[in-house]
Amino acid sequence: MSSISLDECAREVLETVPLVMRTVRAEMRHHRAADLSVPQFRTLNFLHHQAGASLSQVAEHIGLTLPSVSLLVDGLVERKLILRNTSAADRRRVTLTLTARGQSVLDAAHGATQAALAEKLAALSAQDRGIVVQAMQALHPLFEPDRHSEIDR
Repeated sequence: MSSISLDECAREVLETVPLVMRTVRAEMRHHRAADLSVPQFRTLNFLHHQAGASLSQVAEHIGLTLPSVSLLVDGLVERKLILRNTSAADRRRVTLTLTARGQSVLDAAHGATQAALAEKLAALSAQDRGIVVQAMQALHPLFEPDRHSEIDR
């Protein structure tokens, strides 16, 4: 393969990743539990990646006001999909984590989405699938958030 410039590489990522993410989001929404709203589902997904996040962090991620997220979280706690805990270090800080039931709901949507993506990727040759896997493995560490800096913000 010829030498590819950094700008060319960045352009391809910039043009392709949003297309892939649009498909992933659509599939995840399609396979979420019917009784979960999109903001509730996004909250579960956020807490899967950011266990112990605060209400403010969820509000910032979801794009809702703190009072709205507080109501949303109340409903998820009531349904036993997430736990609300008071921090031992700072009693004013509330942390949120998924319950086993919440993780199960998320896992079901994730599994169905993975199957839908596999179906779409079946159009690629085995060699091209190998290239995709190598590319994803190369990109993953570059874009993986540092958990501590994300949670401490």
